[in-house]
Amino acid sequence: MHFGVFDHLDRNELALRDFFESRLKIIEAYDRNGFYSYHIAEHHSTPLGMAPSPTVFMSAIAQRTERLRFGPLVFAMPFYSPLRLIEEIAMIDQMSGGRVDMGFGRGASPIEMNYHGIDFEKSEAMYREGLEVVVKGLTQKKLTHHGEHYNYEDVPIEIEPFQKPHPPIWYGASSPESAARAAARGQNIVNLDVPERAAAVISAYREAWTSLHGAAPPPKLGVGRFIVVAQSDEAALEAARRAYPKWHRSFSWLYHIHGRSPMRGERAKDFDSLRDVEQKGIAGSPKTVIDYLSKQMRETGSNYLVGQFAFGDLTEKEVLTSIDLFGKHVMPALRNL
Repeated sequence: MHFGVFDHLDRNELALRDFFESRLKIIEAYDRNGFYSYHIAEHHSTPLGMAPSPTVFMSAIAQRTERLRFGPLVFAMPFYSPLRLIEEIAMIDQMSGGRVDMGFGRGASPIEMNYHGIDFEKSEAMYREGLEVVVKGLTQKKLTHHGEHYNYEDVPIEIEPFQKPHPPIWYGASSPESAARAAARGQNIVNLDVPERAAAVISAYREAWTSLHGAAPPPKLGVGRFIVVAQSDEAALEAARRAYPKWHRSFSWLYHIHGRSPMRGERAKDFDSLRDVEQKGIAGSPKTVIDYLSKQMRETGSNYLVGQFAFGDLTEKEVLTSIDLFGKHVMPALRNL
């Protein structure tokens, strides 16, 4: 079992300069505590995400950490020139000594795309073609591609990634079908669904992987959960119950001002429902967190636990305490599941 982090960088009450500095200190703590990778969400024009340019934030992470891997989950491909993205990924991979993880997708919000003049109906095709172009550009000295959305002819590629042939690719798999496709491509996955759906996604990946690769161990098959750890259940729950509704307002804000519901439906509005009904989060003492998460990891077949530790108005001190307790107590207990 390995351990990662997922972060929306949702807005809190701090001034933005202080917000970014606080988050970088928290990321330093992930590095100290031996987390594998830090996965950044990309969102635009919404308090849900204060890292609309993941590569800008990643360049700061590269300078503030030593071992931690990092990358977007996901780059919303329709927002990018693939050629520009090739160059930025290669730069940061070199600057970090080969610690970039690349996640790609179509983007989660048609509203955000409409603000940028992007046709959401075309976004899936743009993502698939754009990913093809990026992989070509990271592995070849000249880029030639002629497609529906992108066209390049003998473009010199004068920068290359540190990792060969390219940084690992990640995908947010939300269905058994998408998991099977990711397995065929050898991609790592993360799923944020309820345990039953997460188990179906991971089972489909493992089945497809075995049919292609036999007994070879699969890549990282992740499940994401909100996590708050404190010395007592009472302290952890008090913080989670206060902070989660603020995250939820940011998550729903853009949809609600347009009179719509999020594409995949409304999320649990309070932390108790998130924990008990959706089973997507836990707050408690180390023992409580270990018991909850070990059960889910076994049920889902995951080999990679992705925690969302910083959300809503959790203070820097609360998050640092949570991370340290998780690293000291929870990681050792779950590592050999």
